[in-house]
Amino acid sequence: MRRTLFTADHEAFRGLVRDFVAAEVVPHYAEWEKSGRLPRSFFEQLGALGVLGVAIPEEYGGAGVADYRYNVVLQEEAARALVTLGTVRTQLDVILPYFLAYADKEQRGRWFPGLASGKLLTAIAMTEPGTGSDLAGIRTTAVRDGDAYVLNGAKTFITGGLLADLVIVVARTSTDPDDRRAGLTLLVVEDGMPGFGRGRVLEKLGIKVQDTVELAFDDVRVPVANRLGEEGAAFGYLGQNLAQERMTVAVGSVAQARAALDTTVAYVKERQVFGKPVAGFQNTKFELAAVATEIEAAQTMLDRAVTDLVDGELSGADAAKVKLFCTEMQARAVDRCLQLFGGYGYMLEYPIARLYADARITRIYAGTSEVMKVIVAKSLGL
Repeated sequence: MRRTLFTADHEAFRGLVRDFVAAEVVPHYAEWEKSGRLPRSFFEQLGALGVLGVAIPEEYGGAGVADYRYNVVLQEEAARALVTLGTVRTQLDVILPYFLAYADKEQRGRWFPGLASGKLLTAIAMTEPGTGSDLAGIRTTAVRDGDAYVLNGAKTFITGGLLADLVIVVARTSTDPDDRRAGLTLLVVEDGMPGFGRGRVLEKLGIKVQDTVELAFDDVRVPVANRLGEEGAAFGYLGQNLAQERMTVAVGSVAQARAALDTTVAYVKERQVFGKPVAGFQNTKFELAAVATEIEAAQTMLDRAVTDLVDGELSGADAAKVKLFCTEMQARAVDRCLQLFGGYGYMLEYPIARLYADARITRIYAGTSEVMKVIVAKSLGL
């Protein structure tokens, strides 16, 4: 169906990204999957291309264009090529907004040029062992001591934590027994600070090109100058970006479902069974017609939500609806596509197997499907 989301500038950017992914990502992707990470040089390539600095002000080496649709194009073109860009998405869609919103002038001068060039890599550390969606239950502490905070605690499931130069850590700086959400603060821990350690690189079912690690903080002295925003205000800050974070997951879900459909259509036209192409069977036609229809429904819903996000009008409840619908749709679509590959669909040499494994996390991170349902239910007054 016709999409009206993008302008000519977005489509020009799409062409640039498509050529870059074909030349610089696809030939190396299998190697990156085996190593479990993207090389630092890749981020510098993206920085030189201008991809990482689109939203960063021009005075710091960026383009100064705060338009989420460029992020959408990046995800769509990666999916089209049957790859993902791992921590690039997390840095641009989840972490950078905190720096843009809450970094003061001195912090911008210190960090923004490196963020735009790809020389500074980032991560955000929220999740703790035993603390997932319940951010108010965070136990990592930061105690003020003169011009620094003394940080202690542990974080897990940290995307991009292995190579990160800057880690935004959500820590508890005070406790209010009447308000569990109060007293959380954002502190930027820099690579090399004494007491900051990286633990295990976690082995995952999917998205293997994206490193995920455990982090530990043992009496790390974080300068007050590395605090983002006001002390104790982090819970509100985290809520401000949740809608975009959930939209980011939804964008990837729809793009990857479409990629699954495209690769399956190509496969069933070539694969012969009982003397004719798999595409010639009515079941194949009906299954792929149903998948294509679901994808179009999700795409239409998603494009409307992206427009609202760009206009600053997307509500938390609507973001939850979009994430819930698009990720559940992705699961159904990829599963049905894999079935049409038969036994070959279970072999990792075929991209449908990777798309299947990668899809499972989307119903979990950035808020599980169950959490999305709770949010939607609350919007209904339930």
